[in-house]
Amino acid sequence: MYEHRKQPLLSTPKFLKRVARHWVAGFGVLALGLGGGILGYHYIAGLSWIDSLLNASMILGGMGPVDPLTTNAAKVFASCYALFSGLAFIGIVSVLLAPFVHRLLHRVHAEEQ
Repeated sequence: MYEHRKQPLLSTPKFLKRVARHWVAGFGVLALGLGGGILGYHYIAGLSWIDSLLNASMILGGMGPVDPLTTNAAKVFASCYALFSGLAFIGIVSVLLAPFVHRLLHRVHAEEQ
């Protein structure tokens, strides 16, 4: 997927296409994660759709839950979703930054030669 260090730096149009693919992948994972959280909060915790969206967005964004959960199933779901969200956040940010970090490291290495 990425060029080897001995290959020339990728052209700007090809680099922008790579960035776009990474952003589509990152936001796709984000949408799937948010959708799963919304469904879980709605069907497991019994929250309305808008409250489910709010809670899933807040946890996925790292802010924490908004509404108190009363059932054990809802609490187990929320804890699993919070663990998933923490890892998903790190993964999504990594995918979004990867092309820029690679280009920077490739450019630094190319200047050394």
